[in-house]
Amino acid sequence: MRFAPAAAALSLFVALTSSVGSADDRSADPRAAMLIAEGRAALAADKPSDAIDAFESAFAIDPAYTPVLLELAEAARKEGLQGKAIAYYREALARDPGNLAAISGEGEAMLEKGAVAKAQRNLAKLQSMCGNSCPETMELQRALSRDPMPRMAAESVKSGPVGNN
Repeated sequence: MRFAPAAAALSLFVALTSSVGSADDRSADPRAAMLIAEGRAALAADKPSDAIDAFESAFAIDPAYTPVLLELAEAARKEGLQGKAIAYYREALARDPGNLAAISGEGEAMLEKGAVAKAQRNLAKLQSMCGNSCPETMELQRALSRDPMPRMAAESVKSGPVGNN
């Protein structure tokens, strides 16, 4: 009987700890899941702005569901909004620092912005976490092996009044 309060407190602690640890493993709210499916269909139909709308609606319904952030980031990248995509990846990483898909996606978005060194840091992080054979590492390696997207240099922009040629 002396140990009953301690045992009850310990069991409560274990139950709370295990429920917090599995929060990312849960499925999305059914309404959010429908919107996520709608967003994926829009991406497949090459309509990234429609996909972003669907994913943002899903995120509004279920803001605790981290995988929707990865969907938002992918749609933002397809829309050409790499900065916004990086912000989504970073929010996903703040929630789950070991999320390999977020690390890889962030690296690809950085590469698309021309930040090759930062993308290489993400690759090194992936290699240390899961080795060279995991899909996320291989995807970022493929992206790095391609030529980075061209960036417009500041010198190539004409300065002066618009319309005076």
